Amino acid sequence: MTSDPRSHDAAPAPAPEDEAETGKGRNTHREVVSFVRRGERLTQGRQNAWDRLSPAYVIDPPRGHRDTLPAAGTRLDLAEVFGRRAEVVVEVGSGTGENIVAAALAHPERDHLGVEVYLPGLAQTLSRVERSGSPQNLRMLPLDAQRALPALLPEGSIDQLWVYFADPWPKQRHHKRRLLNPPFLDAVLPLLADGATFRLATDWAQYAHHMRSQLDVRPELALLHPDGPRPEGRSSDAIPPNIATTGWAPRFEGRVKTGFESKGRAAGRLIWDLAYTRVPRHPGPDGASDIEGPTDP
Repeated sequence: MTSDPRSHDAAPAPAPEDEAETGKGRNTHREVVSFVRRGERLTQGRQNAWDRLSPAYVIDPPRGHRDTLPAAGTRLDLAEVFGRRAEVVVEVGSGTGENIVAAALAHPERDHLGVEVYLPGLAQTLSRVERSGSPQNLRMLPLDAQRALPALLPEGSIDQLWVYFADPWPKQRHHKRRLLNPPFLDAVLPLLADGATFRLATDWAQYAHHMRSQLDVRPELALLHPDGPRPEGRSSDAIPPNIATTGWAPRFEGRVKTGFESKGRAAGRLIWDLAYTRVPRHPGPDGASDIEGPTDP
């Protein structure tokens, strides 16, 4: 997510967005969100890219009570958006677009949706799109993924879900802001198609342990690499003594090395990869899956 403490925007951070009201009065229920909206000013170059390309690449649904939420009742037909029906890859917290643009170029047979609330990151993504030849199988959604995706998309509509280098929110009092918590999983796991792949990566061992604690207990998910060893080597951050020794995924070939990963490696931290598959909702008559097992794309 682009709200990481290692953010590419150096402007002082405002109060986290769980201060946003969910009703018309001020003393109403307050939402906890995983991101902080930092400085939204664009350089002239990014503004130009936004003006040229956002009409074609940025999905702009009617907004609700916050500008990161869709209006009640708004739905999104991805077949209409992309002009076809194809496998759908969604990256939550796509940042400056390094992964989602590379994936769109490498796999023209798939459609790709990057979800990002940070306007400069979106503008940088559009610049990257233009430099890369303007692939037509990519769109961006500038909304809060946890609340927008289940409102906009039908169940079973996502074939791959990626969450790479999410904000670890390392302080104990901020753990409630971590993206990989029950509210996010309750929102997005129903959107995964049977056999869909859920990929994650982090450079913070404590957050890797947290991800396992949240994901391994979900009956909707099964590890793609149950015997996969934990990353080898020493790490500059503290590795929890009870962290799982197996179940880790090898580095996904389709994940490019982003600035966040490079900074983590430069700081001496290990990279922790995970991959899960969505367990079929309706097993076959013999109790086995009625679809083929997942493949590693």
